[in-house]
Amino acid sequence: MGLGPIEVVVIGFGQDRFDGSILPELQRLVDSGTIRIVDAVLARKDADGAATVLEIDDATDDGLDALRALVSEIDGLISDDDVDELVEELAPGSAAAILCFEHTWVVPLRDAISAAGGRLLDTMRIPGPVADDVLAAVAALDNQD
Repeated sequence: MGLGPIEVVVIGFGQDRFDGSILPELQRLVDSGTIRIVDAVLARKDADGAATVLEIDDATDDGLDALRALVSEIDGLISDDDVDELVEELAPGSAAAILCFEHTWVVPLRDAISAAGGRLLDTMRIPGPVADDVLAAVAALDNQD
């Protein structure tokens, strides 16, 4: 039936290198079938603001072999324009991993919906910090009553 929902996640780091410390959690998510990483791009800005963008296959940082092993590459999901826009926001002296996830956990649900004669019409993602802010605002209103 095709791919599950795709999401692009930009993970920023305050230094201009990757230390691999998030790899165990990414490995757990891939191994559990929750996500499949279908593309990865790494970006850096030096102290002067000059950007370097590397496809995962071209990156040589220590520990990136493990990330490369997690990527099931599907070309064309992250465009150069997307990368340029995301890299613009990086602060000098920082780095970011731009990861494209397939939410594989949705595929069996989507197939069950289809088998029941339905279809998945839409999905929406609300970032955790936004949800936290909304819930805090609702709680503040409730406390005013």
